[in-house]
Amino acid sequence: MSAADLAHIGLTAAQIQHYLNPPDAKIAHSLAWADQPGHTLLTLDDPAYPALLKEIASPPPLLFVKGETRWLHEPQLAIIGSRSASLDGREAAYEFAAAMVAANYVVTSGLALGIDGQAHYGALKNGGATVAVLGSGLNRIYPAKHRDLAAAIVEQGALVSEFWPDEAPRPQNFPRRNRVISGLSVGVLVVEAAQKSGSLVTARYALEQGREVFALPGPIRFAGSRGCHALIKNGAKLVETPVDIFEEVGALTDCVKNSHSGLRDEQPENEKLPFPALLANVGSEATPVDVVAERSRQPVHEVMMQLLELELQGLVTSVPGGYIRTRRG
Repeated sequence: MSAADLAHIGLTAAQIQHYLNPPDAKIAHSLAWADQPGHTLLTLDDPAYPALLKEIASPPPLLFVKGETRWLHEPQLAIIGSRSASLDGREAAYEFAAAMVAANYVVTSGLALGIDGQAHYGALKNGGATVAVLGSGLNRIYPAKHRDLAAAIVEQGALVSEFWPDEAPRPQNFPRRNRVISGLSVGVLVVEAAQKSGSLVTARYALEQGREVFALPGPIRFAGSRGCHALIKNGAKLVETPVDIFEEVGALTDCVKNSHSGLRDEQPENEKLPFPALLANVGSEATPVDVVAERSRQPVHEVMMQLLELELQGLVTSVPGGYIRTRRG
């Protein structure tokens, strides 16, 4: 995709620079990471990129996934809330997650302590799938207490991050993580949240993205109720049972199912190969990147990103001395 294309879908100048001119070492490391079993690196051009997430104002240019990507195309409901949740809040998160997977929804959250963790457990222990969106690279599970939980999610869902695999859990990463949680989901349930809470940031993103926002009311003297009550005052739907949610998200759920059906039914023989000008200059013998760039009359950094996307789609492969075209390409 060109800089103009990326700007058109809402990426910031910094994100465009990150997408078009990533450090060579990080590209190589990310390709090596993606080559491992169960690892996937999705680009915006990839047919497997989640359709709902791609619609948001500033979708992640790259999406690292550990686990099965198919869960990203199923209808998802997010459950978020306080890290220092009450016993009632933790039980509610677990019970709502159990009901959601029973209704064939994937439960999505942020792997944090408290409400997030209980939402993931509620899905896993009731035979459902769950997606955890991280504010760090997938090689840096945070919090460390949830490493075992993260491993279980990989077996029964997916871990997702827009950050390079070794990225540390920096404070500025979490608001970006929150927009992905809401962007993947058809609705967001806030179980407990203080007046100033990251959960309210996620809820704001959800509203901006056209998602339904739900909030669970609580005791008026409990600090963890204040964020939920503020959301309800500002238009979030008060919920008491999971059915209250299911009745509201039907239309968007159907859109996700239809989008997934189109991806599943797509016939490979009807696909148009991406970057034909570049592919025409990669053959059965190893061709160096600078030679491909010269032949296709494109800047080296653009050629590297296109080769990365083609390799992820199985159309070319890197070998000593450059790239060769696969039989599929």
